[in-house]
Amino acid sequence: MKNKVLFLLAIIGLISLNSNAQRGVRIGYIDTEYILQNVPEYQDATLQLDKKVQQWKTEIDQRLNVIEQKKTQLNNERVLLTKELYEERLEDITFEENEILDYQQKRFGPNGDLMIQKRQLIQPIQDQIFAAVQEIAANRKYDFVFDKSADVVMLYSAERFDISELVIRSITRSAKRTQAQNKAERRAAEDEDVVPEINEELEAREKALEEKKAAREKAIEDRRAEQMARRDSIKAAAQAKREKMLEERAKAKAKNDSIKNSKKEGVKTDGDTTGKTAAEIAEEKRQQKIADREARKKALEERRKKIIADREKAKKEREEQKKEKDSVPSDNDNN
Repeated sequence: MKNKVLFLLAIIGLISLNSNAQRGVRIGYIDTEYILQNVPEYQDATLQLDKKVQQWKTEIDQRLNVIEQKKTQLNNERVLLTKELYEERLEDITFEENEILDYQQKRFGPNGDLMIQKRQLIQPIQDQIFAAVQEIAANRKYDFVFDKSADVVMLYSAERFDISELVIRSITRSAKRTQAQNKAERRAAEDEDVVPEINEELEAREKALEEKKAAREKAIEDRRAEQMARRDSIKAAAQAKREKMLEERAKAKAKNDSIKNSKKEGVKTDGDTTGKTAAEIAEEKRQQKIADREARKKALEERRKKIIADREKAKKEREEQKKEKDSVPSDNDNN
């Protein structure tokens, strides 16, 4: 940047020294940004391009929001899906997301539609500005004309050297001279305006993009149909396997229930038999106890009677012995 400024100053100095004796150096400058802001055709085309850019941004944002919703839904349903189904759906979402990012790059990338259309939009105006500057410089004998909006650093510039308004008037006069003289020609001129030319190229590019998009969508649909068929096949196989397992479980359960019921019936029958025998045994024991008690009672009664009889007998014997003792002395006295 500094080298450019020094080079320009050196050239101006040399020219000033060489032509000092003849005449002063005439220098002018323009402000390209100011000129573009005051060219109606450029402003109209810029507005249309801004609308198109906003539509592209809205479309991309909407598609990205749909992708985020699909990701959220997939994460919520992850526990309900098999590993294969989850990976397939994630692959589909990733494929769609990459497609949107490619579309975004084609629209807003360094070589995308936006940059191309900006160049196409400004190139005709730049050509008109260059032609107007050449004409003004030749007519007014300018030695140098700089662009204030370019890389050259202008620390100070007097407004009397600014020829931007002259350039704008020149472009406007050229536009008026080229206008059609009748209504039909004016319509034709409007159709040949900068923006329609850009739109025609844009339509051609969009048509190519639409064809590519249609081809990609068809490939996606075919791939999705294949995945759905494979997924349905996997589901059918899994369902058949599950039904077979359920059937086998039902059969095994029925068999186990039958065995358990048979065991329960056998245990119940044995329990009834055992219970009946125990009752009989208990009754027999009870009767035996009663009989034993009666026998003991009878034996005790007989023993008591025997004891009483023995006591009576012993008493009688003692009485008889006493009588005998009492009768012996009486006999002795008589002798």
